Amino acid sequence: MYHLRLPPLPRYSRRWVRGDVASGLTVAAYLIPQVMAYGALAGVAPVAGLWAIAPAIVAYAVLGSSRLLSVGPESTTALMTAAAVAPLAAGDPNRHATLAATLAVGVGVLAIAAGIARLGVIAHLLSRPILVGYLAGVAVIMIVGQLEKVTGVPVDSGSLYGELRSFAGSLHHLHLGTLAVSVASLALLVALHRWTPRLPSPLIVIMIATFAVWVFGLDGHGVRVVGAVEGGLPRLVLPTGSDLVDLAPSALGILFVGFADNMLTARAFGGRDSHRIDANRELFALGTANLGAGAGQGFPVSSSGSRTALAASSGAHTQVYSLVALVAVVLVLAFGRPALAMFPRATLGAIIIFAAVRLIDVAGFRRLASFRRSELALALTAAGGVLVFDILYGVLVAIGVSLLDLLARVARPHDAVLGQVPGLDGMHDVDDYPSALTVPGLFAYRYDSPLFFANAENFRRRALAALDACTDDVDWFVLNMEAIVEVDITALDALEDLRAEVTGRGIAFGLAHVKHDLLDDLTAYGLTAKVQPEMIFPTMRAATAAHRLRSQDRHP
Repeated sequence: MYHLRLPPLPRYSRRWVRGDVASGLTVAAYLIPQVMAYGALAGVAPVAGLWAIAPAIVAYAVLGSSRLLSVGPESTTALMTAAAVAPLAAGDPNRHATLAATLAVGVGVLAIAAGIARLGVIAHLLSRPILVGYLAGVAVIMIVGQLEKVTGVPVDSGSLYGELRSFAGSLHHLHLGTLAVSVASLALLVALHRWTPRLPSPLIVIMIATFAVWVFGLDGHGVRVVGAVEGGLPRLVLPTGSDLVDLAPSALGILFVGFADNMLTARAFGGRDSHRIDANRELFALGTANLGAGAGQGFPVSSSGSRTALAASSGAHTQVYSLVALVAVVLVLAFGRPALAMFPRATLGAIIIFAAVRLIDVAGFRRLASFRRSELALALTAAGGVLVFDILYGVLVAIGVSLLDLLARVARPHDAVLGQVPGLDGMHDVDDYPSALTVPGLFAYRYDSPLFFANAENFRRRALAALDACTDDVDWFVLNMEAIVEVDITALDALEDLRAEVTGRGIAFGLAHVKHDLLDDLTAYGLTAKVQPEMIFPTMRAATAAHRLRSQDRHP
């Protein structure tokens, strides 16, 4: 059983206050209209999402392992919530809200159960190429999703390509004032980030844009603003057991998407700040955050790549920025709702585009290309999968291709005939060292991979082919098992077939570098009794010495 151990509270440096406070205020300015929009998307009252983020933010700040990850309502989980709840709610808004909160509780329960079962190991399926490609794909989705905000062109939401087609077909509705605000905001963001990187550029741009709307009355000239935020506390409704059962499959799907998003985004920004992301802690944190969101009559939450990128670009250092954002949201809900009305949506879109562009790791793509083309192909597959199939299916496609690539490489690994090299200890691949000499009468063979069903036949065939290609007289065949650290029953069958074929030719069969755990498997299978203990050697040096001694006994 996994026991959650909270790390000791880190020492907080005064140098971080400025960045955390500025980032918190900047994220709050984006968080409020975004969460309201996602609430409407999920089919609940917009204000419900705002109140629901309070327990989610606090839960992650305490339990989460990422210093920068922003947890709360997110577009994908909002869409999945609407799809899961709408058929059961049958048009009843109160029932819809209750089911959405119940779904959040279900996600929370499943996530905590997965953490107890230590299922965070599935995060290891998310490799570096998948991470680089995923973030690039998400960045494109983020940019396309802001086209309506930054141009004023009405865009029908749905799929990525549907939005692009809708945008292209409605370009005649371009609003020059909105476009001007967007371009000016984006240009100011780039300039401030380049020349004054220590200043909270998004916050400065937000303040300037809001002031411009107020002074020049831009909202009266077609520039859309956020508008008023409603108040009101949520009422607590306990979920029923039948609802939890009905929503369990949807909760499982949302958990997978949310956890994948959490790990990919947290690892991306964790790598930049050199802190370790604990997958099982992330499950507990995500589960507790969703329980809190459900208790606040919200809907399922996960991480937000855009808000996390925004926090990083604003100079955040710790989760204190999330708590600052929460305090700002609560204050706005309590006292400052009218002031938010003048915030231009065009500037909001420009800030998100600015943050999204920074998610595209061009240097990372170049690094993958210089290392191995298949790694670059995985990154491009992840990016393409996210764009074509949406986030969940895009990640699944990338993981599948990654596993197939691994399987292909492990199923056809390197192998070697070993010989002795003058001046070097041990035995080495004769293809790597032209001066290597095989030991007369001893055929030493190495297969550089664990043995399992996918490469078992390849191993047997290549070992026999290498033996057949040997022109010297052979009386011993010794398999160097240094790289064979794991076997399955199919592999053991192939190993036994190889032993039987070799001994059938009158050649003694031996093993070297057998790990203790592997030796237990060979014994349980019955192979060690057939090989005989005296033909199992700790090293190739021991095997060579034993063969030399046996040859001297035969030919004194």
